[in-house]
Amino acid sequence: MADPVLIGIRFALYADLMLIAGLAAFPLYALTRSERLAPQPMMAAIWRAERWLCTIGLLVSTLGMGVLAASMQGVGILSLELQPFWDLVRETEVGMAWIYRSAALLLALAAAVWMTRRPTIAAAILTLAGSVAVATLVWAGHAGATEGTAGTVHRVSDILHLIAAAAWIGAIGAFLILIAPQRLREWPGGLQIAARSLDQFSRVGTICVLVIAATGLINSQMIVGAENLGRSLSSPYGQLLLAKLALFALMLALAAANRWRLTPALAAAAGDDAESVDSDPDAALAAMRRSLIIEASAALAILVLVAWFGTLEPFVAADPV
Repeated sequence: MADPVLIGIRFALYADLMLIAGLAAFPLYALTRSERLAPQPMMAAIWRAERWLCTIGLLVSTLGMGVLAASMQGVGILSLELQPFWDLVRETEVGMAWIYRSAALLLALAAAVWMTRRPTIAAAILTLAGSVAVATLVWAGHAGATEGTAGTVHRVSDILHLIAAAAWIGAIGAFLILIAPQRLREWPGGLQIAARSLDQFSRVGTICVLVIAATGLINSQMIVGAENLGRSLSSPYGQLLLAKLALFALMLALAAANRWRLTPALAAAAGDDAESVDSDPDAALAAMRRSLIIEASAALAILVLVAWFGTLEPFVAADPV
């Protein structure tokens, strides 16, 4: 199996499953109950996106399991034998994680299709099912290979890391949907809700950043160890990890600009801050869109790196003496 195929499948799963969980969580903390119940384009767009994301997640997850099984059998995916495939699914942790992921995605898809008349319940089910699906990705990475008590700590830390990242990435996607020009034309009160939601996310975002930073340190210690940091930096794994940290720093800088400069400007443009000088809605929205697009691009680049260095060893093999 070619590494680009594996990396592409891993990236697609990370991006897809995180968006499922993060988008579903957004209405629960950013919108009021009446806003969730009212027929408006924001919720309709989220339900459409969730249906597509759940369907794509099922297809990509099944493809990934098939490619893994074919690789272990030493055959092409079209020559995959069914019995060895099911043996792999039943007898390995990766296979059991795939079963739980598939079940979670089916539940999420059912909630997105049949429970839209009860948006709060549907969003809660989608958030829970999406989070379970995200958690199963841990068993396909370094944490899944760690044994004993250290392995349990590593997996719990990695699960929290991924779920916090999912909440952040899902919020970026939700805000891009919310302040899309067409959406605002269809939804007269959308600008005010966008300004308020951005302000509310500052608290959720702070928690996400703290969890990501704390669990990132734990994961790094489990995989590399502080004493091996210099050795790791000479390997592709360590270099990709450094690139990830640089992109994370960029996302933090953008999030700070959104919180302290762009969100107040948007609130002023929405009429929530009459004393502000900057009250041009078009300029405020354009600046926020640019910032969110850059932040989303950085997040996707991080997921590419995570999908890549998750297939690598953290150290360069020593030369034989």
